[in-house]
Amino acid sequence: MKLELLLSYHAVLSSSLEVGSGAFGNRLIVEVDGGEFEGPKLKGRIRNAAAADWLTLSETHGHLDVRATFETHDGAFIYVEYTGKLEMTEAVVKAIGGDGSTDYGDQYFFTTPRMQTGDSRYSWVNNIVCVAQGRLRPGRVEYNVYMVQND
Repeated sequence: MKLELLLSYHAVLSSSLEVGSGAFGNRLIVEVDGGEFEGPKLKGRIRNAAAADWLTLSETHGHLDVRATFETHDGAFIYVEYTGKLEMTEAVVKAIGGDGSTDYGDQYFFTTPRMQTGDSRYSWVNNIVCVAQGRLRPGRVEYNVYMVQND
């Protein structure tokens, strides 16, 4: 197996709604206020008000549960969902609080994006497996998304 870069994207993080502590940790809903994506086969923007992360924080990790709508440069809509893990290091806690940033590989921050579309130009995304690595920047999250390929 090999990994091929599918796209890179950033999402602008908006307000967080604190749901509170539950059975699995502290639940936050982090709203996304747009963003952009670009790769060899995909380019466009993240739709405003059509994306959020239903994040659960434990003592050591953030458990991501994200939904987003990507709109390609030529008008197709792609539904994107992923789960993942974010190691809650001191740098991550500071970055989430708006005081700093992290880089790829600074902590465990991986997701498994899955995409769906009804647009025939992009129907190939319905049948791929992806993994992504993330980092935090002031007011945004960034990912490199890789498509799993056969050797």
